[in-house]
Amino acid sequence: MTPEQLSTSVRDALTGLVADGVVPLDPADVPTSVTVERPRQKGHGDYATNVALQLAKKAGTNPRALATLLAERLEQDPGVAAVEIAGPGFLNITVEAGAQAEVAARIVAEGTSYGHTETLAGTRFNVEFISANPTGPLHLGHTRWAVLGDAIARVLEAAGAEVVREFYINDRGNQMNVFGASVEAAALGQEPPEDGYRGAYIKDLAAQVLAEHPGIVDLPPAERLPAFREAAYVLQLAEQQASLESFNTRFDVWFSERSLYEDAGGQDAVASGLVKLKDKGHLYDADGALWMRTTDFGDDKDRVLVRSNGELTYFASDTAYYVNKRERGFDVCIYLLGADHHGYVKRLQAMSACAGDDPGRNLEVLIGQLVKILRGGEEVRLSKRAGDIVTLDELAEEIGVDALRYSLARYPADSPLTLDIEEITRATSDNPVFYVQYAHARVSSILRNAADLGLGPATGDEFDAGLLVHEKEGELLRALAAFPGVVATAAELREPHRVARYLEDTASTYHKFNDACRVLPQGDEEAGALHRARLTLVAATRQVLANGLDLLGVSAPERM
Repeated sequence: MTPEQLSTSVRDALTGLVADGVVPLDPADVPTSVTVERPRQKGHGDYATNVALQLAKKAGTNPRALATLLAERLEQDPGVAAVEIAGPGFLNITVEAGAQAEVAARIVAEGTSYGHTETLAGTRFNVEFISANPTGPLHLGHTRWAVLGDAIARVLEAAGAEVVREFYINDRGNQMNVFGASVEAAALGQEPPEDGYRGAYIKDLAAQVLAEHPGIVDLPPAERLPAFREAAYVLQLAEQQASLESFNTRFDVWFSERSLYEDAGGQDAVASGLVKLKDKGHLYDADGALWMRTTDFGDDKDRVLVRSNGELTYFASDTAYYVNKRERGFDVCIYLLGADHHGYVKRLQAMSACAGDDPGRNLEVLIGQLVKILRGGEEVRLSKRAGDIVTLDELAEEIGVDALRYSLARYPADSPLTLDIEEITRATSDNPVFYVQYAHARVSSILRNAADLGLGPATGDEFDAGLLVHEKEGELLRALAAFPGVVATAAELREPHRVARYLEDTASTYHKFNDACRVLPQGDEEAGALHRARLTLVAATRQVLANGLDLLGVSAPERM
């Protein structure tokens, strides 16, 4: 019996009491879902709920009296072994061993889909989690978002949502011309502009451009700069895409900022967006400029969209981009922004409201904190290739994709983070990523050894759930049963670190089970139904660990 199944049993018991007139409660007040949790102390049953405390006042009774009625109904459920009333009206529920153990067979049967729910089914999410200039390699600041954005998208999908991962390419503006001029200068053997881009990667790009476009240096200067800019842009963007692909982060859409200004049916997206906003009544002209009245929705000042000289502001692009997303049918637009973008939150929320949306539903802005990487106790600041930044590629190569992804995923986005390379690459049990991956490798080894003995997990009618009655078996079963709820909560709160912490706890619970419960027969011992039932539990554990690691974009090794 999973927590979700027990929640349904409690709700059904409550509904039955109301229908029979035993509890004078309005049927509309019966919750659609009852929260059941694992108690903190042993001896308090397998699960606990405070639903009697929540509803007693509405039912016109005291919590213990309502809890008593609920306990009597619940004890009639074949999956419930006992119900005790604690304190002012808590229900401590012990489930039947067989009903509890059925979750192992269910996990094995569901395989990679175990843990998936439909809690967010029917909702379309756009998750924009890297917004970078195509003027250089992706760096440490992008790395954290590459992990968290991807993991958020994965848990949202596991909760039944439709998700599009989007990369916003900042390919418009003066920085592109400076980038092109820097590559051009390197190709011509000249010094880059004073405000230009430096680093060995600029020289590498120049060499690539010359190799692919040998006649480019012969173009007139007025044509040569844009030619270098566009050729280098294509190469640098391709490198960013390759870096993210090798980092196990994939995007569905690479959205060009330039595309907002390209005519579509005689009007570009920015102009079209401004027309829609004017229709909403939140734009006004003042001092020759066009303004958005964002103060109507909590912003500290109104925002300029078109300056008095006719030049569009960055906020105009941001607004048009948001309107474009909503026109593409996304219900929720999630933005992952860096720590220096706190000031954007209010203005983006106000912009969403000016567009006629509910910022509390249609827009979410997550602000991430900076990451420091230590090597030998010293902060890593410089790249051999890029000069003034630490690149994603170099970090992934030195630390490893799995270790880097897991280490970044196991902390909330808004927590400052310092990672020590020596610690997160150490093959010891105090390194969380090694600990979880080793647990998966260990269960895989047991299943391989069982196969060598001609044994496999019990399935179908061969699986005797009633044999798994050991205390450590029960603890592991309850941990595995909690996985769907953990995933659903991680998706609802956009907190994939909850999956990482769950995996660490579950790995610990598995190791305790393995120490207490022998899975394989020894010596001349005859293999029996208990061995095969425990193999089912081991197989279920492997599946849950693999499914959880996949949600973080981390591999589940069979051997270590």
